[in-house]
Parts: sequence; C-alpha cells; structure tokens
Amino acid sequence: MIPTDEDLAQARVRLRDRVRRTPILHIDGRDVGFPGALTLKLEQLQHTGSFKARGALNAVLTIPAGATSVTAASGGNHGAAVAWAAHQAGVHATIFVPSFSPQVKQDAIRRYGADLHLVDGFYADALQASRQYAADHEVVHVDAYDEVATVAGQSTVGSELAEQIPVGDVVIVGCGGGGLFAGVSLALRGRNKVIAAEPETAPSLASAIAAGRPVDIDVDRTGVAVDSLGARRAGAIATAVALDQRSQVLLAPDQAIRRAQRQLWDNLRIAAEPGGATAFAAALHHARDLPGERITVLISGANS
Repeated sequence: MIPTDEDLAQARVRLRDRVRRTPILHIDGRDVGFPGALTLKLEQLQHTGSFKARGALNAVLTIPAGATSVTAASGGNHGAAVAWAAHQAGVHATIFVPSFSPQVKQDAIRRYGADLHLVDGFYADALQASRQYAADHEVVHVDAYDEVATVAGQSTVGSELAEQIPVGDVVIVGCGGGGLFAGVSLALRGRNKVIAAEPETAPSLASAIAAGRPVDIDVDRTGVAVDSLGARRAGAIATAVALDQRSQVLLAPDQAIRRAQRQLWDNLRIAAEPGGATAFAAALHHARDLPGERITVLISGANS
C-alpha cells in the first residue's frame, strides 16, 4: 500500500523535533566536474549517520501499545537506526545483518544497545532470519523500506527539501530497496522530479520498472555499495511509485562511486559511504544526460 498524504503529514508531526533538519549546500559543479550548479542535501548529518533514522523512528513510534521489542534486517544503516529508535522509545531491538556488513555499522548497532546477529548471505537472507525471529518470539518487525510507516518517515527528507530548494529542481536520490526514493517522490510529487540512482551491481528498481513489478535480481557481492544499496528485490511501494510517476533510474558503476567519494572529500570535506555517495556519482557520471538542469543530490549516509 502506498502511503497516503495523511500518512506523510502524520510523520512530519511525529518526527518534528525528534530528527535533525539537515542543511543543504550550494556548490559550483565545475569544482567537481559537473557542468552546472549543484545543491547537496547533507543527510549524512542525521542521527546514526544516515537518513534511515527517520523511517526507523516513525515506524518504532507507531508499534502497537504494549509492545516491548522490535526486530529488523539491515545491511547496517537501518539496523543502527532501528537500534537508536528503539532506545529512544524505550523498547528492545534485535538486528540481523549480512556477515559482510561493515564493522563500523555492526559497532553502531551494538552501541545503541541492540542484540546483533550475523547471517551468511545478503540482505534477503538477513530479512528471512529477522522475519522468522519476529514470528517465533512475537515481536514487531520493522521493515527497512517496504512498509508504510518507514516510507512515510523517509518522506520527511522531501518535506524539508520542499522548503529548501526551488520548484522544478531535479532531485537525485540513492536507491536500494527504495524507501527513501518512494518517500521523497511522494513528498515532492508535482513539485520536483525525483530520479533514483542505483549501483550497476544492484539495479533492483531499474529491473522492477522494466518488468512492471518487483523481481529478484542477482546482486554482485563485490559491489562497493551493496552493503547499503544491495536489495535483491525493489520494494512493492517503491515500484508502484516509480511506475505511477514514470520515474527515471540512473545506474552508477563502482569506479564512479569511488570517484564521487573522493570528490566529496577532496573538494568539500564531506565524508560519505559508497551508498551515500551513489546519487552524487550518478549525477557526475550522467552529467551529459542532465544538461541545463538544476540538480539537487542527496548525500544519504556516512557510515563506512
């Protein structure tokens, strides 16, 4: 089910004063090899180091009354966000991540007080384990990207952008399972075009759009951004939003993502993890496909 305008409005009220209103930065694109002006939305400054704090907190704050525990699967960022949100709400969290999740993300999950379980395989394998845990222990499962409350929480990034950038700016957003893409697209519907950016090693939304429905893909485990953008299947919500809005997807190769990370640090002293820099990489890599456009790029995380 796609979140309604009321879902988005409730998330804005619920998260007000609980998450950071992250700043934007206007830069001369020529400094980083882009032929026009760029605006960066610095969501890596959010609690837990990524936008995921928004969706996780909105979801945790809407669990049934009396629930005392939640569980989630994650490549790392969602897990840290759920652990943090659970701590804020006074409930316990149990998080499942693929064994190749970066150590810094594993450490963050433990630091926020959650129990951490490592699972061999990819995000989909961790998801299966967390859902089984939820069923066996009767705890609430907090989905990383395909749940109304999660997507509504992520939409608050778009609500902020509506107050920070002009009508007509094109917004490029990194996409794994698609919760952030869907939330921002819904918040900016009719105001700003939103483009999804995916690593070439995990084109889940591009594949879903081509098929007209979510489909399983083969994720290249060696991809530099697959710990955070390595969903085997795009979410049903993100796919429905993309098909409804005739959304565009830009794919970024690993070398472009690494180059974007270096550009952000060398020129702007912005630290971004590979997934957090993928939208920026897509903008630079496809610059000739975006002539004359005013571009806003979301820097979504800095946990690497």
